[in-house]
Amino acid sequence: MESSELESDILRRVRALLRELDGHHPSCQSDRGMLRWTLHKRTDQNPRTSCTLVSILVKELERAERGDLRHYIIPLLHTLMYTLIQAPCIPDELCARVYDFCKRLLTLPKPFCTIGLDYASRLQLERTAPGTLFQRMVISEHSLPSAPFPFQERIFIFADPELLPEAICKALATDTEAAQVSQSRRGCMSCVVTHALQAALGDTCDTHGLRARLQALPAGDVELCFQQVVAAVEGSAGGSGRGQHRARLERIYQGILGSSPAGNAPQEGLQGTPLPNPNISFHLWTEDEQLWKELVLFLRPLSQSCEPEGPGQGLEAAELPELLPGCGCCGQSRFSVLSTDSGIERDLPAPDEPCAPCAERRRLHRKGGIKKKPSPLDSVTLLQAGSAVPGEKPPGKTPGRAGMPPEPAAPRRRLHTARVVLLGDDRILGRLAQAFHSLRKREARRVFLTPRLDLQFYHIPVVPSAAADHAGPEELCEVAGYLGRADPWYESNINTLCHIIPKLATMPSSPSRALVTDLFLPDVIAYYARMGTQPVLFQVHSVKVLFQDPAQDPAEDVFLTELLVQVQESPSHRELSTAKRKSTLDGPGMDLTMTYRRVVLSDRQKELALALRSTGLLMKAIPAEEAEGLGCLSVTVTEIIKSSHLAGRSFSAVANRFRTRIIKVRSPEQRPFTVRLDKDSRRTYRDVIGLDVSPCLEPSYCLQKTRTTKLSPQETEDVGLVKYLPKSLLLPINTFAGVIP
Repeated sequence: MESSELESDILRRVRALLRELDGHHPSCQSDRGMLRWTLHKRTDQNPRTSCTLVSILVKELERAERGDLRHYIIPLLHTLMYTLIQAPCIPDELCARVYDFCKRLLTLPKPFCTIGLDYASRLQLERTAPGTLFQRMVISEHSLPSAPFPFQERIFIFADPELLPEAICKALATDTEAAQVSQSRRGCMSCVVTHALQAALGDTCDTHGLRARLQALPAGDVELCFQQVVAAVEGSAGGSGRGQHRARLERIYQGILGSSPAGNAPQEGLQGTPLPNPNISFHLWTEDEQLWKELVLFLRPLSQSCEPEGPGQGLEAAELPELLPGCGCCGQSRFSVLSTDSGIERDLPAPDEPCAPCAERRRLHRKGGIKKKPSPLDSVTLLQAGSAVPGEKPPGKTPGRAGMPPEPAAPRRRLHTARVVLLGDDRILGRLAQAFHSLRKREARRVFLTPRLDLQFYHIPVVPSAAADHAGPEELCEVAGYLGRADPWYESNINTLCHIIPKLATMPSSPSRALVTDLFLPDVIAYYARMGTQPVLFQVHSVKVLFQDPAQDPAEDVFLTELLVQVQESPSHRELSTAKRKSTLDGPGMDLTMTYRRVVLSDRQKELALALRSTGLLMKAIPAEEAEGLGCLSVTVTEIIKSSHLAGRSFSAVANRFRTRIIKVRSPEQRPFTVRLDKDSRRTYRDVIGLDVSPCLEPSYCLQKTRTTKLSPQETEDVGLVKYLPKSLLLPINTFAGVIP
């Protein structure tokens, strides 16, 4: 294809992307959500088109800037950066234009300035040492050994087998496993070496000869070449010039290929190096604590239970909460159980021939002494770090001791990043809110994951056809709908998977299905996890449930999307007949009293009390309109109005709506009702006569507030360390742009 035809074809594809952002979907419905993927796949198959695509995207970005088409900017910028990371070689003049555009974004409000600053810093690094972004992405995603860049990432996909059909779960597990088969450790190292040399040497690099030479080398020599390239690239990224960077890599290139200098490459055109798929693991969410366990094992794999770690990064046995090492020689771990240790060394059972390195470790050494508890001043920094979310204003400095200057805290570097992708509808996000609240409570009691792990959440809506028949996708995927309205690029690339994934999972086995699923689904998940860095913060709400039986303790739970109250049918014949007589006189439903703080447009709160007869009420935390924003509950109460006339009594249902943050509901006649959380029938409470709903507080705030109250009972306002901690528990779910104003 000639260059003019090639450029017009790419421009046509880019303009189709922009039309989809405007709501003009492609004529072929099957192309929805695949336009971006097909565009990047085209550049993968023909790397020479990378420069053309980057040039076109830069022109479209500048056109959107002139025309004030801001909803085009972030999708175009993400597409450009993803192309630039994978491109074998981009001229510095073109990178400079992109860098200047990103700097101009700093004058715009969030999220434009946030994304512009992030990409400007990356581009500055890439211009100094070409190939750095590709190298760091592969190293972190595959946990390759690298002292200059010791970061690790992993994508965890969680699906609830009770919410998704077995066919979908099996297809997703098969596709993610197939994507990992070709990603060997040696292959990833070879990709890093090849791409770094291509980016530095350009057309003078003999790509085919380099790949053949790396393939012929032993594994140890390939790792040695990899370490040399990583050290050279990271050293150049520290501040040396582009010329020195090229000279360093040219020496490594000559050492790999022998005496043939750069420049003797055959004239075959620019060859690309495919970006390996990230390390993805698929999990069926069957246990409540499964998320926390997987995160702990990510930090401390079973195979490393005997291996010493670097200074400051090791996890001692005492630091592992409820995860204790078993036999050091076999590397197995076990979760904590009730201890039967009497404390006497001679009562220990005889070991079954432990290995030599573990024999000494198994002996008990009991020494006198008291373990010093960490000071609250030392732990508050970790609590702040764990409860803070990206993009939020950091809390103020913690006060120091009287008469002494505050010592600067040296937080531990977070070398691990866990990207947790939730597949399903709002019900699995309700489980995520429960698990997140439990994790934060565990971290408030004893900080473990917070200083070591950067935890990111992602959501891909999937609704099987059976569930869609009972409730529409809009009702089951309210969170995804809100994210799509807030971020058009999320709507275009992720929300469209809601129907694509079930269709691909039910396709019969054939070469065409393997071609589509093995490439499309892992690629889209990887793109979302790599480029979706802007969180949308959802308020988690807590509910206290009061039961009809006074001997039963109240239950405490949390929910994310909605709470539904319905009249409960009386089990006994006597109660049923009484309810029927009362329904005949007063109408269907039950009497309810509500006390709530109503939120008005001025954001002022007004205490109100309400008594009525109702058939139920619905509290929704996800707004139907963007203008309402997050943080409030939209309550809809179905009130029964009784009318008397000559023909007798009649009853009509009227919907009362109001917004609140705190509400209490009681049944004055002690008639029970049911409470269902997050549309999940498994989370239904029966025989309820009252409930209290309020924004869920951050557990670290509650713990510190309790300590402060014990020391100063007369204080009602937040004082001391409490005022430096976030108060509300917010669940961050990442999208490509966050919320675009």
